[in-house]
Amino acid sequence: MKRREFIAHCLIAAAISICPAYAEKRVLPVIGYLGFDSAEKSTELLVAFREGLRALGFVENQNVAIEYRFAEGKYDRFPGLIANLIQGRVQVIVAATGTNGVLATAAATKTIPIVFAIAMDPVTVGVVSSLNRPGGNATGVSMYTPQLVAKRLELLAELTPAGGTIAMMINPANPNADLISSDAEVAGRSLGRQIHVVRASTDQQIGTAFDEIRERKDVALLVSPDAFYIARREQLAALCEQNRIPAIYEWSLFVKDGGLMSYSPRITDVSRQLGVYAGKILGGAKPADLPVEQPTKFELAINLKAAKAIGLSISPTLLARADEVIE
Repeated sequence: MKRREFIAHCLIAAAISICPAYAEKRVLPVIGYLGFDSAEKSTELLVAFREGLRALGFVENQNVAIEYRFAEGKYDRFPGLIANLIQGRVQVIVAATGTNGVLATAAATKTIPIVFAIAMDPVTVGVVSSLNRPGGNATGVSMYTPQLVAKRLELLAELTPAGGTIAMMINPANPNADLISSDAEVAGRSLGRQIHVVRASTDQQIGTAFDEIRERKDVALLVSPDAFYIARREQLAALCEQNRIPAIYEWSLFVKDGGLMSYSPRITDVSRQLGVYAGKILGGAKPADLPVEQPTKFELAINLKAAKAIGLSISPTLLARADEVIE
């Protein structure tokens, strides 16, 4: 090779090696992030997720790339989105989706590491062998505990001391529907309150459920944990206001978007832990050896504007217990 041609080849090689786009395609590991909501409504969660990654030394577009896919609250989109990530040869799939998305991801791959957020016991549904030793290609965070359902009902009973039936909305398309309703029945009996279960898995059925709640004169509503409901939190808050019914939800996301009250783990803590586990796996850890995390801190959020809109007065003692009050 002539000297001039040799120098030209060296210059091209040098240019390629320092080109960020080329380096990203050739070198950076890729995380596939699967979300239950839209990208626009997931900003807070994504910030926390990236913080978790950063704690393990991974910064997006510097030493890790992230492919985002969002289901827009539609369960039937999960299989196609997951298949797309698998075809893209991601190193880790983060299923920040709730139960349905986690089950779809676990069914789609037994080799790609999965980091999940699930609203029920992952052992019961067969995603992991045990919480301490998951044993397969998946680990993550489980938010399930029957005490959370009982606590939410207790808070609703405190808001409605005169008594009356409490409605509970569940999504029959969710595998945890029967378990959650059973937990609610047990908790209702301990409180001396009747539980009226309404079922809704479509927008139309949500409207029908509220018609039923109004006709039966239920005094309060517990919206069960479900990604479908999270993606429709503004709709649910508006219907509660129209029907002047106090409701409690799973996440503070509901309260920030007009819902009355929530009691749950801090959702940003869950999202941050997903980032931490994704970073550990990229660093060489195996999902089989990473125990499934369970939150130990819970927060009560109350929206006073929502209370005023339905003519509800929140007692000072309840407000004093709230971790977040939106005015």
